[in-house]
Amino acid sequence: MAEAQALPAPRAWPSIAPQHIGLMLTAATIIAILVAGYLWSQAPDYRVLYGNLAERDGGAVVTALQQMNVPYKFADGGALMVPASQIHETRLRLAAQGLPKGGPLGFELMETQKFGVSQFAEQINYQRALEGELGRTIQSLSSVQAARVHLALAKPSAFMREQSKSSASVLLNLAPGLTLDSTQVSAVIHLVSNSVPDLNPKNVSIVDQNGNLLSPDGNAGDRPTLDPNQLKYRQSLEQVYSARIESILAPLIGAANVRAQVTAELDFTESENAEEIHKPNQDATAAVIRSQQISESTTQHASAGSSSGASGVPGALSNQPPAAASAPLTAPAAGAGAAAGAQTPPDTRKDSTVNYEVDKTIRHTRQEVGRIKRLAVAVVVNHKKNVSKAGKISYTPLSEAEMTQVTDLIKEVMAYDKDRGDTLSVANSPFNVPDKEVLPEVPLWQQPEIIENAKMVGKNLLIAAILLFVVLRVLRPMLKSFATAVTTPPAPQYLPSPGEGAPQVESLESHVDRAKKIAREDPKAVANVVKEWVGGNGK
Repeated sequence: MAEAQALPAPRAWPSIAPQHIGLMLTAATIIAILVAGYLWSQAPDYRVLYGNLAERDGGAVVTALQQMNVPYKFADGGALMVPASQIHETRLRLAAQGLPKGGPLGFELMETQKFGVSQFAEQINYQRALEGELGRTIQSLSSVQAARVHLALAKPSAFMREQSKSSASVLLNLAPGLTLDSTQVSAVIHLVSNSVPDLNPKNVSIVDQNGNLLSPDGNAGDRPTLDPNQLKYRQSLEQVYSARIESILAPLIGAANVRAQVTAELDFTESENAEEIHKPNQDATAAVIRSQQISESTTQHASAGSSSGASGVPGALSNQPPAAASAPLTAPAAGAGAAAGAQTPPDTRKDSTVNYEVDKTIRHTRQEVGRIKRLAVAVVVNHKKNVSKAGKISYTPLSEAEMTQVTDLIKEVMAYDKDRGDTLSVANSPFNVPDKEVLPEVPLWQQPEIIENAKMVGKNLLIAAILLFVVLRVLRPMLKSFATAVTTPPAPQYLPSPGEGAPQVESLESHVDRAKKIAREDPKAVANVVKEWVGGNGK
């Protein structure tokens, strides 16, 4: 049996050179830096979600943000910030959970009172609860971000002279750019005064975060002050008259060719008069009879030839002495005396009493508040615009008839009353309209929008160029060299026979050819070698 020759060891996976490992780490570091830079450039813009968040609300809000998977961070001032794209949705979702609770405690403070608390502590808790409820109510105004109320409640006393008055102070933190007008300030004052017993609205002071006094000055006393509502009504009335004048003249001369200003003098005095007027009854025909009484009496006298005695009611008037005898110049005819005595007229008395109605007028007059005392109107009308056939534009004054028509229209619109003292002045003059400023056209490359878009595109192109350079100039050569090292394994070590000298490094092809040759010449020896390998005794 021929001596078995040593065969090459089985092929093993080639090892990676240290320089290749360094190149791989360098490439991985560069890729990580580029990815981090890209992610940093695409990082979301954080905005303030809540500023000056109370500590007892901060933990609940952070827990809710973690549950909603909303990224957050804290600013240097302690403000809680979230991505700008999610700020509105986050606020709504937190508000649905009742977060943040914020603000001072209200009447829920009374729910945690312990048994046996003193009356002083109970009174203090009630005052704190009342202040908190008022602060919450005032914070519901859209212009108010935060409100704090301080109450100085008067203690009841049996002595009138020792009774003090309650007062209140309100500090408002207004939203940026917003203010409270006089009507809103008055509403806050009445809200506080009506919530506290025996609190006069004059004893409520309101201050904003800048230290400005918003409530009326209580030191003014009863001095007359300007009423903002009256000034507002006067301005609105003047604007209404000006608009009416311009609108009535716009179809005739154009809306841009008329300017009107109105000054209204108003009477805000509230008065009520009652008067009773009596006029003399000079015209009897126009008088009204209230009552009328008429009495009439007649007395019949006896004739001279009558044999009858005294007649009538007994008394001095009935017992008259006989009249003196007289002889007529001419003797009356027979029977004439009896006829004459029979024709004596009787005594008649008539009394009449007439009562007339007294002429009286009772008048109650209540003057209207804000009554117009006087109107002063000034109107300027532009010259008439004329366009010739050649397209040339010229301006000419209005004719006298046109000016009269304009004046009459204005008088009708303003309800002109000469007795009231109204004045009207209409002027026809060319308007000095300034020429429109021609702004130079901004080049395309100087427009802010184009510059901003160019910066964004340039930023993305720069990142893409850097990535392309790294891939083509760094990663690609490195990967190519790494692939070459992997596909070209190192030469296997040859185990020489005992009679051979130092080992010789040969190529893989030569080893393969040699092994084939040995297998053809001595297959039995090759089988023994393989048998030893399988049995585990091979080296």
